[in-house]
Amino acid sequence: MKKTESVKRKNFVFSKREICVILLVLFLVAFGCMMVYSASCYSAEYRYKNEYFFLFKQLFGVILGIFALFFFAFVDYHILKKFKVWILIISVVLLILVFIPGFGVQSYGANRWVNLFGISIQPSEIAKFALVLFLACYLSEKHDKIKTFKGLIPPLAIAGMLCLLVIIEPSMSVTMCLGLVTLFMLVIGGMSKKHTVLFSSLAGAGVPLLILAEPYRMKRLFAFLNPWASPQGEGFQLIQSLYSLGNGGWFGVGLFNSRQKYLFLPFAESDFIFSIIGEELGYIGCLALMLVYFLLIFFLFKIGLGAKDRFGCLLACGVGVVIAVQTLLNIAVVTGSIPPTGLPLPFISSGGTSVAVFMAAVGVAISVSRHSKG
Repeated sequence: MKKTESVKRKNFVFSKREICVILLVLFLVAFGCMMVYSASCYSAEYRYKNEYFFLFKQLFGVILGIFALFFFAFVDYHILKKFKVWILIISVVLLILVFIPGFGVQSYGANRWVNLFGISIQPSEIAKFALVLFLACYLSEKHDKIKTFKGLIPPLAIAGMLCLLVIIEPSMSVTMCLGLVTLFMLVIGGMSKKHTVLFSSLAGAGVPLLILAEPYRMKRLFAFLNPWASPQGEGFQLIQSLYSLGNGGWFGVGLFNSRQKYLFLPFAESDFIFSIIGEELGYIGCLALMLVYFLLIFFLFKIGLGAKDRFGCLLACGVGVVIAVQTLLNIAVVTGSIPPTGLPLPFISSGGTSVAVFMAAVGVAISVSRHSKG
């Protein structure tokens, strides 16, 4: 009888750590919905005659994400091993569909979305975690070969294929995210220091080449170095972002009181939503939000380190790495620390695909924790 009760507890009750992760994610998506509405209400009314346009889309993604989070939390994460190839194939197919007329949706000169049954999906968001799953499987099964150059070829080939499909969309920001996630996971998986230095150097050398390959990236680079040289051109977005953050000061101008959202700051509800947060809630609000992200990433790594096998460890840590890399890149862009490039703030930026996929990934990490209990 006691054994049966113990099994029930294990199957239906979350630990304190898992509850903390769930609450942190729910806080982020709830806060994200509020900030998406604040940042987009004016532009949505102006463009679509509905101030709740972006909010409703975000709520749909959040509701889907909540179901996905709890579904994957209750599914044994080892089952994902059986589907790793299929998930990877689906990700590749979706990335190819963005270029096929009738399926692909072009916006601002980029092919980053697929329209399936009237729903827009951003395949690159799925590709990030498909890559994490593949790397977790490979590095756990071939951990004895990962210190050899030959053993690194399969994961680098898969990562390279995904990066190639994403860079031609074009999306340099997601490509950088995929590259950094691959590098960090290989290091966690046991890649040697020699190979770490080699591939880090190659990746670092590749970034300037990617910038030189496209004239618009060169313009963004020059705008980053001196945005006031083209205040109405390439430097406009960064200048408006800095105005927004500067206007917020220590405590902000107050929730819903942003001035930059009145069509001054482009993509205020998506890639540059952190600027609106800084303006409305100030420096203190930004620090508090960054603390929430830190706690979430910390708990995900704790789950990974406490996993009962290498696969679970790499899977949970991989989810934490994606969230950490994407959060840091987004904040770095918004604050002018790196050249402008489009990348959403996890759980918060407008985008149903992004929020649903990130929540599903957290559900997988929770499954690692639940199935690692004694």
